[in-house]
Amino acid sequence: MFGDIGTGELLVIFIIALLVFGPRKLPELGKSLGRAINEFKKASSELRSKIEEEIEHEQVTTSTPAPTPAPTHEADEPTDSTHLQVS
Repeated sequence: MFGDIGTGELLVIFIIALLVFGPRKLPELGKSLGRAINEFKKASSELRSKIEEEIEHEQVTTSTPAPTPAPTHEADEPTDSTHLQVS
């Protein structure tokens, strides 16, 4: 649950926290720490979803083909004066 921290280490940490903060403040500090951890998890998941959304949006915009230009009517208009017929 806590990685490489064993039962003995947790007990020492708890005793030190009890001596530093006292028995009345310890539950309040635990609640505050729990709220802070929940807020951090919520913010990190929101950030992750925003990043994934931006990546997905970027992939969609780069995978759509560029619009083809409209055809020009160069065949209707002579570009060279040798093609003109004088009546």
